[in-house]
Amino acid sequence: MTTEQLPATSREIRLAAYPDPEGPVTLEHFAPGESPLGEPGEGQVVVRNDWMTLGSVARDQMNPDTRLPIPVFQPGVAMWGRTVGTVVRSRSPLLAVGDLVEHFNGWREYAVGAAHEFFRRDRSLLPGPEYFLSQGPTAWHGMVGTAEVREGDVVFVSGATNGVGALAGQIARLKGAARVIGSTGSKEKTGFLVDELGFDAAFDYHDGPVAEQLAELAPDGLDVVFDNVGGEQFEAAVQVAAPGARFALCGALAGQHGADAGGHPRLALMSAITKSLTLRGFATLHTPDQIEEWNARFGAWLREGRIVFPHTVVEGGVAVLPETFVALLERRYSGTVVVKLS
Repeated sequence: MTTEQLPATSREIRLAAYPDPEGPVTLEHFAPGESPLGEPGEGQVVVRNDWMTLGSVARDQMNPDTRLPIPVFQPGVAMWGRTVGTVVRSRSPLLAVGDLVEHFNGWREYAVGAAHEFFRRDRSLLPGPEYFLSQGPTAWHGMVGTAEVREGDVVFVSGATNGVGALAGQIARLKGAARVIGSTGSKEKTGFLVDELGFDAAFDYHDGPVAEQLAELAPDGLDVVFDNVGGEQFEAAVQVAAPGARFALCGALAGQHGADAGGHPRLALMSAITKSLTLRGFATLHTPDQIEEWNARFGAWLREGRIVFPHTVVEGGVAVLPETFVALLERRYSGTVVVKLS
């Protein structure tokens, strides 16, 4: 295999300053930078980053007082995120030049580190490297492991056009759900959920009280709720839930950005008690075995034509990461957002 020439420096994106916790993220909060790039040391590899995924959780990492159990970004330092790339130099028996690897040293063109910090992926499993950046492990764990979706269930996925929700709804159908309902923020996106992802129904939460829209679409109640949003949508789902409904609490988009109180919805406690509701939050930290299991399952379903990977591809390399992230927070995209870095 021909060894590609390494540039003298690797371009990267750094956090310029923390944004106001209650204000928007703008391009002024990012700064381009470069770091020297050389040959790896003993036991190290150099990886050319090919694809990176962007998620709204990075907004929490731009808040030094975040309550999430994750490290925050530091001003003046390169940011990081989930990425796949190709090993271009190796001084470790663990990885060879040409191997596809997944890691978290994104927001930069090249990553250098100990070989054990990078996880080899089997290119033959999925149609392209970017497919390894799906939010499938989270969607599967929430829908199957947490909500325990069953055959015949009526399922509601809030925030259904994001990377997790778009797969969670499809997983529910594959597990035998009788009806899958999704919420989103525009008419165009409701069509995307029904026409492209196979949801049975979808609604725009701007069109009226969410509880009324849910009750119309699920007259016999909801058996499973996969909640990415919180706020009014969570409160409405409790109101419309059938006895014994199971809630998987994945996110709180309604309160994640700005001063919105959506992250602190009111729980109708007597409804939860009299209906015997199960409310379970779950973290998105997955073991290597869980990720490998999902990739194999995902690949098989894709080959059989039983699932699609809803994703938005943005080209332009490292330089477009800040504007793409701002657009993500403004909810301009559907599905998983992946940026082509190389």
